[in-house]
Amino acid sequence: MDELVKQALAKWPNVPHCYGWLGLDARGHWRMRDQQAQQQQLPGDKIAHAALLNFINRNYGQDERGCWFFQNGPQRVYVNLEATPYIARSDPQHGFVLQTGAPLAAIEVAYLCDNGALILHHGGIVAQVDDRDMAHVLASLRVDGQQASDEALLAWLEERQGKLSLLHDGKEIAVQPLRYDAVPQTFGFQRTPQAA
Repeated sequence: MDELVKQALAKWPNVPHCYGWLGLDARGHWRMRDQQAQQQQLPGDKIAHAALLNFINRNYGQDERGCWFFQNGPQRVYVNLEATPYIARSDPQHGFVLQTGAPLAAIEVAYLCDNGALILHHGGIVAQVDDRDMAHVLASLRVDGQQASDEALLAWLEERQGKLSLLHDGKEIAVQPLRYDAVPQTFGFQRTPQAA
């Protein structure tokens, strides 16, 4: 967290929290959701200002309820998550990079969901792979040690035929099945934070 943010929190500790105005979409874009976007359940406008994006990324965290927020000075701006708290993109140098720009250095386990989403987990990081990168990532999936064909992946999703793994950084990481609607409960986060 930025030092100026810490100072603002100390100076103004009781600023009300903000809900619904900021979103993170499934492709890792931060979105400003004005009143019209909120009322019409729209994703909102992409934030493109580089300095603002860097500020949000540096001051992004979660509370004890599993709600993710951006600490904007003394105000906590809660984030509506379209997918997971982090979105991972494939990267030739690091393997995967989060929407914050930080590399995802290690992966403990991966989950392939019933809707085809791939979730990566390491420590406190839960990241859905950007769907635009899935074609590239599919080449790294193995069923029983062999590159996974479309048929083998479908058989694994439908009947759990074979052992599915993700080849990453020279290691085979176990891939487990997961229902997409169970992702928030499995990892303890809320997609749409509400005031307590």
